[in-house]
Amino acid sequence: MGDLTRGERLQIMLTKEEVDAVDTWRFSRRMPSRASAVRELLKRGLASEGFAAAEPGRHSSEFGVVGAVEEQDAAEK
Repeated sequence: MGDLTRGERLQIMLTKEEVDAVDTWRFSRRMPSRASAVRELLKRGLASEGFAAAEPGRHSSEFGVVGAVEEQDAAEK
């Protein structure tokens, strides 16, 4: 296993619906904390994208946890 020391703190703001989605996912997998669930989701998301960086000019509002995927896909085209 890797080094478990975490020297960086990352604060994010989520809507109630986004927190509910994270918590539902976390509890269904018996994750010990929200932080561990978010780290796992980040790891999975990055892996699914091949660690691709966001394109320049993208806005944070385009990267919600929950929402209409169709709207996000349409905006990319």
